[in-house]
Amino acid sequence: MEPATRLVLIRHGESCSTVDGTLGGHEGCRGLTERGRRQAQALADRLDRTGELSGTSVLLTSVLPRAIETAEIVAPVLGGLEIERDCDFCELHVGEADGLTWEEVRSLYRPAGRRDDRFRPLAPGAESWATFSTRVGTALHGVAFAHPGTTVVVVCHGGVIEGSLLALGNLPLRRSFDVAIGNTSLTEWTRPGEAVAGSDEAPARSDDEIRWKLVRFNDTAHLAGVDENS
Repeated sequence: MEPATRLVLIRHGESCSTVDGTLGGHEGCRGLTERGRRQAQALADRLDRTGELSGTSVLLTSVLPRAIETAEIVAPVLGGLEIERDCDFCELHVGEADGLTWEEVRSLYRPAGRRDDRFRPLAPGAESWATFSTRVGTALHGVAFAHPGTTVVVVCHGGVIEGSLLALGNLPLRRSFDVAIGNTSLTEWTRPGEAVAGSDEAPARSDDEIRWKLVRFNDTAHLAGVDENS
């Protein structure tokens, strides 16, 4: 039997965009705050101490500075892996709303009475939530199937982690609840390995029968004491 595939998603540390209340896209993202760097270092210290992600084969990140900075802090305790950047793991593309405050976005693109629509882009040039979810799902499945039986770590964004619930957990696009995803949190999915062809093990199941398992979600145990000392 092949080993299981582990897909570990790490949200970036606190970002300048979050503190400023702006949308940090490709142009507007200004990286981590000092607090965000402390959060990322706390995660790195935890991983170094516990070895829970030892044997990681691939380390990916989005192309946004806040994710890249977080990955750079974590990489040394993951064997100094080369960081691979992939825009498919970016947060929702916000188009012309990049760098604007949420107040400005509401004023320009959300007139009074307009309801949120997961099939309508946030602003001109932006993605809809439905388009974004398809991008994320394709990327997650793609990297998992490209590296079967290994541990893959992706430093990404809250929206990507939320999108994993749809792509790997088969949740509907429209849900009746919200999810909390903390900075530098760990979310882990595993996919069982298939029986090796020609072996005496049970025949490999079809892809439809092989389910992903959510092992942990929003694990921020390493932040105990970090925020209190901010």
